[in-house]
Amino acid sequence: METEPKRGAARASGSEAREPDADWYWRPLVLITLLVVFAGIASSAGRDLWRWLDRPVAEIQIAGAVRHLDKQAIAQALAANVDSTLLELDLKRLRDQVISDPWVHDAGISRQWPPALRVDVVEEVPVARWGDKGLLNHQGDIFWPELKPEYASLPKLSGPAHETVKIMEQFHDLTPMFAANGLKLAGLTLEPRGAWTIDLSNGIRVVAGRDRLIPRLKRFLTVYQLRLSERAAEIEQIDIRYTNGIAVKWRAEETSENAG
Repeated sequence: METEPKRGAARASGSEAREPDADWYWRPLVLITLLVVFAGIASSAGRDLWRWLDRPVAEIQIAGAVRHLDKQAIAQALAANVDSTLLELDLKRLRDQVISDPWVHDAGISRQWPPALRVDVVEEVPVARWGDKGLLNHQGDIFWPELKPEYASLPKLSGPAHETVKIMEQFHDLTPMFAANGLKLAGLTLEPRGAWTIDLSNGIRVVAGRDRLIPRLKRFLTVYQLRLSERAAEIEQIDIRYTNGIAVKWRAEETSENAG
């Protein structure tokens, strides 16, 4: 008699243990249904967000300090080539268009909202003329804008195109040496074989050659200060490639005389 309640209790306990197992087949269905509903809501929200983001470009903003570039002209040229909505635009193609201007050193284009394009422009800063038609920036890069009279005051550098940095460095190294003697460099040319020619602001050309450049220039400056400075206006060219002395070509004469 005492064992019956135990059997009943055992049966009740076994029934309670089986009840959760009876739900295994519908719980995954509920989870899948919820995921489908969530995915549908997310997809609809995503489409709405995409439509909100991907609208026609309403504005083109040009940023950056410029002196030679026309920001309005850049914006108008870009606007003429905006052929799709904001997210569909090919920003690389538009950037290539901007940097094709010789006065643009670099540019970056980004998307903005409300729908707009921002163009950050870095303008070229000329530090010297390159030959008769080009300009050099501070990195020694050559660019070819339309030359204006205002650039005539810049020093004129010439030589092989791959030697621009070397020529700029030589120009900067020689400038203090001449300035200390009251002279200003107006130009510097590196010949294909490595010889240097210097143009001074007073109109004198100095043929310096390629060997022992600094000792030769020091000797020239000494001779110039002692014997030639007072007659600078009469001198066309000075050749300092000689071991002893220098050769002077006077403007009124076609022959050279030894001044050393």
